[in-house]
Amino acid sequence: MSASTSVASATAEPLSVVDAQRRIAEAVAGQAPKDSEAVGLLAALGRILAEEVRSPHDVPPHDNSAMDGFAFAGQALVSGQTTRLRVVGRALAGHPYTDRVRAGDCVRIMTGAVMPEGTDTVVPFERCDQEDGAVLIAPGAVQPGDNRRRRGEDLALGAAALLAGRRLKPADLGLAASLGLTQLRVRRRLVVALFSSGDELCSPGEPLAPGCLYDSNRFTLAAALTQLGCEVLDLGRVPDDPQALDAVLRQAVDRADAVITSGGVSVGDADHTRVTLARHGDVAFWSLAMRPGRPFAFGRLERPDRAPCWFFALPGNPVAALVSFHVLARGALLTLAGASCDAVPMLAARCAEPIRKRPGRTEFPRVRLSIGADGYAQARPWGGQGSAALSALVGAHGLAVLGPQQGDIDIGEWVDVLPFEGLC
Repeated sequence: MSASTSVASATAEPLSVVDAQRRIAEAVAGQAPKDSEAVGLLAALGRILAEEVRSPHDVPPHDNSAMDGFAFAGQALVSGQTTRLRVVGRALAGHPYTDRVRAGDCVRIMTGAVMPEGTDTVVPFERCDQEDGAVLIAPGAVQPGDNRRRRGEDLALGAAALLAGRRLKPADLGLAASLGLTQLRVRRRLVVALFSSGDELCSPGEPLAPGCLYDSNRFTLAAALTQLGCEVLDLGRVPDDPQALDAVLRQAVDRADAVITSGGVSVGDADHTRVTLARHGDVAFWSLAMRPGRPFAFGRLERPDRAPCWFFALPGNPVAALVSFHVLARGALLTLAGASCDAVPMLAARCAEPIRKRPGRTEFPRVRLSIGADGYAQARPWGGQGSAALSALVGAHGLAVLGPQQGDIDIGEWVDVLPFEGLC
């Protein structure tokens, strides 16, 4: 990748979204820092697991009942006949029945209780009758071995419970707790420097000067990075000045693993930005065949005796900035954080309203989801589709993904939807 030769001109053929994603993925593969730390289970939520977790014992650690009912030996069942069993005791979760259950006897048992010695089957309360201290089981009510959870059925001793590279979710922490663990070793948080560029920007709380607007991108992107599990280094606003850009880049390269910027990557802005970035590393400017989010820059900023710092320059328009982040930067940042990234699953939905679409580029209209009369998800374009209409994102549930080969979308056609929930 050469910064001196890859600046897209106004007439250059735009790069496809798929090609841009591929180039970025190839560049960052294997580049994650190896540092890790041990943290408590609750502190591990959203972090990237640094090493495989294997089960230190069988889960469950003993055969136990999957139902409230009566435990007995299944061989007592006789085809076509009612089985009568004498109740000799009870077993509760945490309070096992310690004697052996003899043939013809049974034990009242609660869900999760250890299966007593001599039993292998549980008949639920509602599938049997009781009279005079005995249980009556009608033919076919239960089969031998029913309603028993076997030892190690969930995880056997030494089995892989959690794989390295997993971004930890609530169920993962519960599983770790079920193994008796109090800590997990996780990758250190990826440090991402963030700044916005543009003379027209004001920070919230400042008086809004004529011709200016408030900087929303820094807050939107900082929140997205935080949800992604990154440590955000907010470097504020940078004016359209090569010296100021150079100074903030030096600070970012020194302190962060990656840099996210918004603004200053259109064709008209690229000249002084390209020259400044060329002093720090190798950055390509791309015109992408996507809407919103056409201008984009990506590359590596070198630093002596250290791994490179990765650079992502997003468009300045608020919607375009967030869409570009999700589509082009998010997966790369997770890879750099040490995550094993699978493709983000998309939802198939029927189009509830026509969508105008020009073939030749990938478009990401904002949509709101609902359930149609046929029971399937349906997607409806939501709000203004301009790249600066941030308010439309607030009520939208996700982005319809319309590929370059697609044209206008009619009512009832299926579209892929990338949900916002779960993206970060």
